[in-house]
Amino acid sequence: MESKDECPAQGLLRAVSGKWKPQIFQLAAESPVRFNALLRQLPGANKQSLANALKEMEEEGLLDKSVVSEKPLHIEYTLSARGQSLIPVFRQLERLLEQ
Repeated sequence: MESKDECPAQGLLRAVSGKWKPQIFQLAAESPVRFNALLRQLPGANKQSLANALKEMEEEGLLDKSVVSEKPLHIEYTLSARGQSLIPVFRQLERLLEQ
């Protein structure tokens, strides 16, 4: 639960910090991601830590989870509207770091 005195940036940083969250966010900003693909793309990731990160990001409203009913059945994660709204914020931070 957020404190009334907490800076809004603290909540944002908490939502996108943690093991694998920045990498997941970056990959999901490019295209929909699947669990097994993330395991392959993130060296050192294990199923438990990846599942936890995805669940937390979904609970924070950064990712949308959808079941794709093609054969084989699979789940894709995409950035939610809230997640997409953060892309310009991170791009600005990247520009600041490049200066």
